[in-house]
Amino acid sequence: MSAVKEGRLEMLAVLFERHHVRLFNFFLRLTRDRERSEDLVQELFVRVLKYRHTFRADGSFTAWMYQIARHVHLSHLRRLRPELPLDEILDRQPDSAESASARLEREEDEDHLRQALGRLPLRKRELLLLSRHPDLKYEDLAAMFECSVGAVKVSVHRAVHDLRKAFLEVQGGSA
Repeated sequence: MSAVKEGRLEMLAVLFERHHVRLFNFFLRLTRDRERSEDLVQELFVRVLKYRHTFRADGSFTAWMYQIARHVHLSHLRRLRPELPLDEILDRQPDSAESASARLEREEDEDHLRQALGRLPLRKRELLLLSRHPDLKYEDLAAMFECSVGAVKVSVHRAVHDLRKAFLEVQGGSA
């Protein structure tokens, strides 16, 4: 990113290749719409280029990029009001060694998890998805959400609790 910031714009292609799949998956889990997610990834990289001067080399590129991703998504939601219903999710290739009953059970659990995640407020969904990102630390999330690390930990804990409760409700069980 430092090279892009210094004017070597061809390096943006390298960043795109490294990060577009994870960004697409992030947006897909928020919107559950493939086309919209592709558009949001494109918009994100336009903004990375536009706001490259704000990148600080001493900070985390991933955190900076996901902060932009959050803004891109929020801008998108403001244009669409009210929030769109959840539609489609990423297709997974079945594991050939997995039995049909195990695959069916896994797919059912994944569907229940997607439904439960969809029941959470946007901020909690974002926080859960970002907290599971391997390159983001709680310190990065605290900066993104403009709160303390302790507040992030508490919020993640509460979001997981709410997700667990929603998952059980979706399954037909009691919370």
